[in-house]
Amino acid sequence: MRKNLRFVWLLIKCKFTRMMMYRADFFHAFVNDGILFAVQLLAFSAIYSQVDSIGDWSYGQMIIFVGTFSAVNALNMLIYFFGIVDIPGKIKRGDLDLYLTKPVSPLLRLTFESVNVGSLPLVAMSALIVRYGASAANVDVSLPLGLGYAALVLLMTLLWYDMEIILRSIPFLVITANGIMRVEGEIIGLNFKVPGALYKGFFKILFYFLLPYGIMATIPTQFLTRSVSPAGIAAAVLTVAAFTAFALWFWKFGLRHYKSASS
Repeated sequence: MRKNLRFVWLLIKCKFTRMMMYRADFFHAFVNDGILFAVQLLAFSAIYSQVDSIGDWSYGQMIIFVGTFSAVNALNMLIYFFGIVDIPGKIKRGDLDLYLTKPVSPLLRLTFESVNVGSLPLVAMSALIVRYGASAANVDVSLPLGLGYAALVLLMTLLWYDMEIILRSIPFLVITANGIMRVEGEIIGLNFKVPGALYKGFFKILFYFLLPYGIMATIPTQFLTRSVSPAGIAAAVLTVAAFTAFALWFWKFGLRHYKSASS
C-alpha cells in the first residue's frame, strides 16, 4: 500500500511538473473548466429560475443537486478521467502493452497519471453552489452533516469511476464500443438534469441499481437536506461496494482477453 501511494504521488508530481513547463496549458485548464462551469450554471439558472419546485423537490434542493453533480463531475476530471478516458483507444492501438510491462498495476497508473489540477476551481465553485442551495433550502449545515455529505460525494465519485472502468473495459471483448460511449454521455446528461428521486417504476430500477447514475447527486442532496432514510443510504453504499467489486473483476477479466497489437 505504501509503495502504491508513493507511486501515485510521483505520478502527480510528474504531471504537475509537465504542466508548469507549459504554463499556457496549465492556465488553459483553469479557464476551460471555469467556462464549463459558467455555462452549466447559466443553463440551469434559465431552466429553474421560474419554478418553485420540481416534484417534491424545492428550488433550494435543486440548486444543491446541481452543485453536487457538478462537484462529482469536477472530482472525476480532477482525479482520474483524463487518465482512463482513452482506455478503448489504448486497447485498439496496442498502447496498453506499455502499461502491462511495468512493475505496477496498469489500472493504478492509468487512473492517476493524468491528474488535472485545472479542475480545482470547478470543485471550489461547486461547493459554493451547494452552500447557496443549502441557504435557499434553509438547511443548517452542521459539521457532522457537512462531513457526511462530503463522504457521500466522494463515494459517488468512486461509483462514477466504477462505471467508467466497466464501460471502458468492454473493448477488451468487442471490436469497438463507440456506441456505448455515446450512450454513456446521453445517460449522464439526463441524470445531470433530472433528480433520481423523480424516477418511478422501471426507470427507478434502471438508474438506481443497473446504471446507477441516478443516485450520484440525488443521495448526497437528500442527505444534506435530511430527506433520505438510513435504509436509502445503506442501499447506496452497498450499490457502490457491488459496482466497485464488479469493476475490478471485469477489468481483470478484460485483461485476460487482451490481444496485444504485437501478438
